Amino acid sequence: METMTSERVIAAPIDDVFAWLTTTTHYTRSPLVLRCRLTRRGEGAPYGVGAVRSHLWAIGWLRERITRYEAPYVTEYVVERSVPPSRHEFGSMTFSEADGKTLVRWTTRAEMKLPLLGPVLTRHLVRPMITRSFDSILDVADRALVNSPDAQGK
Repeated sequence: METMTSERVIAAPIDDVFAWLTTTTHYTRSPLVLRCRLTRRGEGAPYGVGAVRSHLWAIGWLRERITRYEAPYVTEYVVERSVPPSRHEFGSMTFSEADGKTLVRWTTRAEMKLPLLGPVLTRHLVRPMITRSFDSILDVADRALVNSPDAQGK
């Protein structure tokens, strides 16, 4: 299993950053994300606990289920199915306030499901691809939140 983490400080309020990043349909603004859909609403919020989301990224297809949702501080998920197949132990986004800005930490723990080659391919191929995808989405979130009309008026 490999742990992959991306971090970013976004110059926007924690509530705005949490709302933007937990609404995964925004991810399609990244060139590495082709399609995102909420296939089942969660408890108490569309992307709350129990929500199921389907993603088609340049690196593959994923179906995720939200397992924890504590706005605006944390959301956690598990990948239930993927193509190519993977084992997924944990995924999370945590949000903390930092001098009027928001620190986002996006972590996942997974491995490609291939006998013998899975760990090596995960470390040398999958890990950089996932980290790059996370970074791309965080870049888009940063631009969207910092350059939005609402942010300009604050």
